[in-house]
Amino acid sequence: MTDQTPDRYVSFCGIECDRKADRLMAMLAAHMAESKSRWVGYFEQKLAEKARMGNDNLHFVGSQVNSLSAFFEELGDSAAEDLLYDLEQTCC
Repeated sequence: MTDQTPDRYVSFCGIECDRKADRLMAMLAAHMAESKSRWVGYFEQKLAEKARMGNDNLHFVGSQVNSLSAFFEELGDSAAEDLLYDLEQTCC
């Protein structure tokens, strides 16, 4: 037995879930900075909760799939929608 703490995403090895979640969060931040959508206030609140709880980006994405999908659809960002779908199917 080793003293190493196991990676909680060990079953996701090789599919870069954290990197993809980080990329999606960057897309979200960019859109929030530019948009007047009602979703911006919602995500500001949820991101503050994320920070208080110490959750990572992948957890946030998995918890907010439907809201993220609606926001990206409203903005017409098919690249963000595709990345979110990939994350949902392979990582969440």
